[in-house]
This record gives sequence, C-alpha cells and structure tokens, in this order.
Amino acid sequence: CLLLARAMGKLQSKISFHTTKYRADGSVGQTGPAAASQQHSPAHTDAVTSVAALKPDLCVSGGRDKSVAVSSWRSGAALRRFIGHEREVTKVTSALDSNRVFSASRDKTVMMWELHRTSGPSQHFPGHDLVVTGLAVSPDASQLCTGSRDNTVCKWDTETGECLGRAAISRNLVTHLCWVPGEPYVIQTSEDKTTRVWDSRELQVAHTFPAKQHIQTCCDVSQDGRYCLSCSSGSAGHGAEATLWDLRQTRGRVCEYKGHFQTTTSCVFLPRGPTLAPSIATSSSDSTVKVWDQNTAGRG
Repeated sequence: CLLLARAMGKLQSKISFHTTKYRADGSVGQTGPAAASQQHSPAHTDAVTSVAALKPDLCVSGGRDKSVAVSSWRSGAALRRFIGHEREVTKVTSALDSNRVFSASRDKTVMMWELHRTSGPSQHFPGHDLVVTGLAVSPDASQLCTGSRDNTVCKWDTETGECLGRAAISRNLVTHLCWVPGEPYVIQTSEDKTTRVWDSRELQVAHTFPAKQHIQTCCDVSQDGRYCLSCSSGSAGHGAEATLWDLRQTRGRVCEYKGHFQTTTSCVFLPRGPTLAPSIATSSSDSTVKVWDQNTAGRG
C-alpha cells in the first residue's frame, strides 16, 4: 500500500505568513486498531486530486477544496489539514518517512508543510507562470523539482526556498514528475507525448524516450531504479496504454500494457512479495484499475 499510494496516484524567499490565510488544523494523534471502528468525516469537501505516502501509517492528500490533509491508513481519520493555497491542489508528495509534505496548486505555487508545525507553510516556492502539474522531492528531502504547463521544470532548495535552476522546453507541458530512488535523475511526462529523464544536478535532459501517439499522463519508477513506467491518454480503445522503459544503458521500450478503453490516468509499480511476480497497476477514466504481470503484460 505504501508504494501504491506513492504514485496514485517539488527565488529565494523568507516570507512572513499570515496565520489567518495559512493555517494547519488539527493535530497528529494516535493511530492504531483501537480507532478502526470510529466514524470519520471525509478528509476533503470536494474531489481528491492527489494522494501520496507519508509514513507507514499515514498518507497525504490534496483536493479541489484547496486543502492538504494528512490521514491515518489504519483508522481512516484525517489527523491534520493544511490551508493556504488559493486554488485547487493539483499534486502532493513527500520524502518517505519524513515530516515534510509538499503541495502544488493551480495558484502557480508550491508549499512545504511540516507535520508538527502549528502555523502556516514552512516554505513557499513561487516562480511558475501557470498551474503546477509536477512535483518530485529528492530522497533526503533537500531538493525539490517542479513542473508546470508553462513548459518549465524548476529545481529548488527546500531549506532556503531558493530556485537553483529553471529549464524551459517548447511545448513541454508537464503532466507528472518522479525522482529515481538513489539517483540524481527525475522522470517527467508531458503533453508533447514524450517521457524525459532529467539530470537534476545541472537540470538538463539526459535522455528522451521515443514519442508515443498520445499525451503521457503519469510516470513511476521501480524501487531498484532500473525501470520507469509512463501511461497514455486515449479513447474508444485507442491509446490508453502503459509503457515500461529500461533506465539502464539500453534505455529502450521493454513492454506495453494494453486493455483500457479510455485515458490511463496513473500507473504504479506494486510492492514485490517473496512469492509474487513483479507487477504493475494502472487506473483509467474507463472506471477500472488493472493489475499486470510486469514481464508478460498479462493481467492478474
């Protein structure tokens, strides 16, 4: 569940935040089986747009209600709610097992929240000209990469809020970002139908996979850093496939997973058990979630 949530589906500023505009509601309480029978209000008052793992028993979500919520896997309770964005939250992420949460929004900004902080966001990352649609944090949470429909990818220092780099590519409307575990590379999908590998050190494109026939909507990276997934828009059975790419020296297409009838909205590598074959999962606008054998593209 931890890895599944991770995909299902990051100007220097020292800003003084006004607590009536930016606030954190609630507190982090105890979680566990004892609370499982309790009834809880929904974490959001409108559609949930993004969810990610925070800790083994906590997840973070963002919604059209402009809020970010931290919830318990075990009890279902919303333990914390962060308010500060002026428009819909588009993406959320965190460095696993950290106390830092990052949120992107249609208000063109990204904010960093501390799980135990009682006031507003601990850092603010302005700088994009349009909605922020991609968000990836380095494993040590020291750096953040963000992407936008303004065709740019930016790199930030999470401690200072300083923009460390900004790269623009024509027609590169970013749809998703994810950081390769243990590496300085970031995977990015785009409305220009490509999947790119960025070297975060110089913020340069290290590799671009061959363009697909449809918009690439989402991406994920395997825990060993050897493979990445991307998935496509589509309709009436055309497109809507997921594609497995090799991140090693060959950097070629390994496999395609076809079966959805509408846009595939997200894709994720599933945790591998001792007796389970490597598997992936995809979700689609056709109202289905499919689980695939990673090696054979057979559906489970």
